[in-house]
Amino acid sequence: MATIDDVAKAAGVSISTVSYALSGKRSITAATRDKVIAAAAELDYLPQASARMLAANRSHILAVTAPLHADTDEPAHMKFALEVTKAAREFDYDTLLLVHDDAVEGMRRTAATALADGIVVLDVNAHDERADLARRFGYPTVFIGIPENTEGLMCVDLDFEAAARMAVDRLVAAGHRAIGLISHERRTLERESNFPLRFLHAFTQHADAVGIEYAVVYPAGHKAGAPVDELLRTLPHMTGLVLNTSADVARTTTRALAEHGLSAPEDISVIAAGVTFSTARFVVPYDTIPIDARASCTTAVGILIDALDHGRSEPRTVLIAPTYIDYGSVHNRASVPDPTAQVS
Repeated sequence: MATIDDVAKAAGVSISTVSYALSGKRSITAATRDKVIAAAAELDYLPQASARMLAANRSHILAVTAPLHADTDEPAHMKFALEVTKAAREFDYDTLLLVHDDAVEGMRRTAATALADGIVVLDVNAHDERADLARRFGYPTVFIGIPENTEGLMCVDLDFEAAARMAVDRLVAAGHRAIGLISHERRTLERESNFPLRFLHAFTQHADAVGIEYAVVYPAGHKAGAPVDELLRTLPHMTGLVLNTSADVARTTTRALAEHGLSAPEDISVIAAGVTFSTARFVVPYDTIPIDARASCTTAVGILIDALDHGRSEPRTVLIAPTYIDYGSVHNRASVPDPTAQVS
């Protein structure tokens, strides 16, 4: 593990200058401070002063690492940031929002300089570098989202796997045997955003397990209705549709179906599942299995404050059970013959 002497040598300054730069106890030039912080980050150095600060002179600030990407769903993104802030205020904490796309560097700087007492990680990827950093630093950190490897981490999220199964089961129970899924953009999945991947994998696995036909499409570009067009070409017998996508795409669904002479729920039953938005004001409100941002953020902040106050930072994964909001957008087709069934 790197020492303060290692940082001083790497930065070309004295040990006392390193101490001043990281503690803020004395004024030094911005250039020198940046050089010290860069050396500390490169060496993954977490000063003992940080641990002392956490135990005694707290900043009463929680850092929130929430990088912005080209495909970021900004309303959903900021909803989580706001809910973390509101939850933090319940404990008399302020928040420091880190939105640079180099999320690892922001997290390193926060830990190295003890700017915050703990860190909340948003927009988690399946193979998130911030997870490795949290394990190495041992800095109080909670993830709202679940990376593939949760060893040594504290994580909170909606049980997206259960939400996907709930959506499929609700449609199957209503007699639907051909179900489409509108997922997120491919670039979101390619950067391994954790929850669309988890929902997608659970949807396909459960659809296979219950023996139904299904197809998945990924929105691209700005052509409204394109996902529905593609689904109906791929799965012409489709009578059920699951939306695990953005609000913008979901809002176009009713009109897109109408362009094919179809209506919801009479022809196509629709469920919006694992989403942050409400469909209550849609032209046709869809049954929804929501992501409860407030529940996730309140739980996560509570876990982090408990770790700060009482040292209870044992690794754990807390899954929030999904709930179903019924707006009447699932039509019961139990008595309708399966169009794909073989006639003997």
